[in-house]
Amino acid sequence: MIDNLIEKIEKLQNPTVVGLDPRLHFIPDYIKKEAYDKYAKTPKAAASIFLEFNKAIIDHIYDLVPAIKPQVAMYEQFGAEGIQAYIDTIKYAKSKGLIIIGDVKRGDITSTAEAYADGHIGRVDIDGEKHEIYMEDSITLNPYLGYDSIEPYMDHCKNYNRGLFILVKTSNPNSGEIQDLEVNGEKIYEIVGKLVDKWGKSLIGKRGYSSIGAVVGATHPAQAEELRSIMPNTYFLVPGYGAQGATAKDLKGYFNKDGLGAIINSSRGIIAAHKKEEYRNRFSEKEFALAAREAVIAMKKDLQQIL
Repeated sequence: MIDNLIEKIEKLQNPTVVGLDPRLHFIPDYIKKEAYDKYAKTPKAAASIFLEFNKAIIDHIYDLVPAIKPQVAMYEQFGAEGIQAYIDTIKYAKSKGLIIIGDVKRGDITSTAEAYADGHIGRVDIDGEKHEIYMEDSITLNPYLGYDSIEPYMDHCKNYNRGLFILVKTSNPNSGEIQDLEVNGEKIYEIVGKLVDKWGKSLIGKRGYSSIGAVVGATHPAQAEELRSIMPNTYFLVPGYGAQGATAKDLKGYFNKDGLGAIINSSRGIIAAHKKEEYRNRFSEKEFALAAREAVIAMKKDLQQIL
């Protein structure tokens, strides 16, 4: 997976991943009206709205970015209909050649982790018949339970060319309450970073990077530089650009000297660009996906300043 991701990043000269985290309040009214007229204000309507919105965004950005990152919670809240929209979004994105990072943040004991691993990046076995369910190329994981909660995913990474991004230093304001605690002179995030580096040694690809990556928030540039030295062969998935305040200037230390090593996520800054004044004055409500495309182009230009 990691070699495929690097190949696409280099081809497009763009280390941007678009977070498909739709919320009803920033989806154009005309899309919502059509769904409500057909399904009323129901979970089925919400799922239909998300899928139509996502397809339009994908149609306008697939030739600019290597990957998308749908956040499963936005879909899961609407039950079975929402989960189907998540799956259908992934199918559609893959048909356009995009790499999928499923933002699922799973983390549980071995037997449960095996079930998550089979469903998300492996195959489920139904009395001898194997089926691929979610079809993500990689997923995010929470390592709080330790190695036995990570190990079940690793064989699937090898067998199905899949990847993981493990939470190390997250972008949320209160991440330091736990992640910055010291144990024997080391911060928790440093300890986790060393573990991720160790776990990833067996999955290093042709380009020198592991299929086990790390989530390192864009709002912590100083810590990112420390983690870059701790994890030289680890690809960073970097949330927090744009809506959470980080700009390209904050991100130089996330990359290696080869200009690789990080993929930068923007969610609201792209998919809700039509709500921003700079785009609202240029694009109509029905041109929301064109605004998203312009936001991707602007982000690419911003990132190229440091690459």
